[in-house]
Amino acid sequence: MARIKIKYVRSIIKRPQDQKDTIFALGFRKLNQVVEHEATPQIMGMVKKVAHLIEVQD
Repeated sequence: MARIKIKYVRSIIKRPQDQKDTIFALGFRKLNQVVEHEATPQIMGMVKKVAHLIEVQD
């Protein structure tokens, strides 16, 4: 499968708990951190849920 790079760009302060949990499940701990994942349907669903907090880099 293809791999995607995801960058964490907006804070989770004052966000619902499920969005905070999704950010941590993606492996983010700090702002501007970049992680790389396989583009599975599960990961893409998590990316879609918090799309307003992250950037997807190709």
